[in-house]
Amino acid sequence: MSIKFSRSERSTIGIEWELQLIDKDSFDLRQCASAVIEEVECLHPQNSLVHREMLLNTVEVISRPRRNVRDCVMDLTEGINLVRPVTSALRVELAAAGSHPFANPSYQQVTDSKRYEELVNRTQYWGRQMLLFGTHVHVGVEDRDKVLPIQNYLTSKLGHIQALFASSPYWAGVDTGYCDNRAMVFQQLPTAGKPYQFETWEELEDFTSGMLKTGVIDSFDQVRWDIRPSPKFGTIEARVADASSTLKEVAACAALTQALVETASRQLDAGKELPVLPDWFVRENRWRAARYGMEAILIEDAEGEEELLTDSLPAWLEELSPAAEDLGCAEELWSLLDIVKLGVGYQRQRTIFERTNSYEAVVAFLVAEMEAGEPLDPAHFVDKSLHKSGVKGWKVRAR
Repeated sequence: MSIKFSRSERSTIGIEWELQLIDKDSFDLRQCASAVIEEVECLHPQNSLVHREMLLNTVEVISRPRRNVRDCVMDLTEGINLVRPVTSALRVELAAAGSHPFANPSYQQVTDSKRYEELVNRTQYWGRQMLLFGTHVHVGVEDRDKVLPIQNYLTSKLGHIQALFASSPYWAGVDTGYCDNRAMVFQQLPTAGKPYQFETWEELEDFTSGMLKTGVIDSFDQVRWDIRPSPKFGTIEARVADASSTLKEVAACAALTQALVETASRQLDAGKELPVLPDWFVRENRWRAARYGMEAILIEDAEGEEELLTDSLPAWLEELSPAAEDLGCAEELWSLLDIVKLGVGYQRQRTIFERTNSYEAVVAFLVAEMEAGEPLDPAHFVDKSLHKSGVKGWKVRAR
């Protein structure tokens, strides 16, 4: 089978951000995505920024193809502004994280689509557990011969990206002990999880032919690796990150991905070989990042050298800085240090729960962060917002 890789401009970028629809009164998920989308489309017939997703508790906002992260963020903001008047009328808030802290996966309704119906029918129990939310970043690659080497290079950093944007510690009212439980659930789908590392495009085409012939997939779009080529758009798509709760973190994720791809592309232009990891190290890093998050000691090279992510991060950002400067995303890239200092998504959620013993309080915090557009100090939020004045009249309730 021949897979055509569409033409795209080098290191252009696009973002997809999956948002939760939160009931203002119960802080549970609301199954109202169809009503929201229909109203948005009625009010804005030319809408291209707000989309349906698999579950009716989710809307996705996307950016247009852009040259820099800042313009993507403006598009996401525009999409959110289309949604908010509609959700407000329904007494629904917007929030984002890799999972909802206490929603029951069994109660979630699937969008009326043959594609999603077949997915759930085939995967049964695990297909019904896909109560997951992600941030997906597309980066343009101008030469098909670069795609797989760059994908394999990004795969060597899969655990790093995963830990930095992990935001799914809770699942159906339980602390899973993981920082990124979304990764552990999503890998149960037969075509999801760790990418295969192919050396040639022909190997990818042979893989796809076999998957099509045996009925595993109906199209390459059904390959749901954490990092994958997207031939239709001419991009590499990084799907590893949990949905971040703020635009600032989404921008940082996009900047990191864009700078990684451009740095790798420059190495290839210079005739250099990109570093990769053996599959067994990639698998181990993926698990360590899911389990330990920012405390993960990750395998850095094929020789098995290891380093704590918080120790390796500053030097890694320095390495990516030349590309980030040229792409206009250095500020967003370096904001990672501030985010890590305050606490990444799962850390902030756990601080809220430790202080309140309330999953509703965690959801209220996610809603507040979404509105603020940047990470909030969870200790300050509990002291000032919850216990004193409440969040829009709501008081902390222990579960």
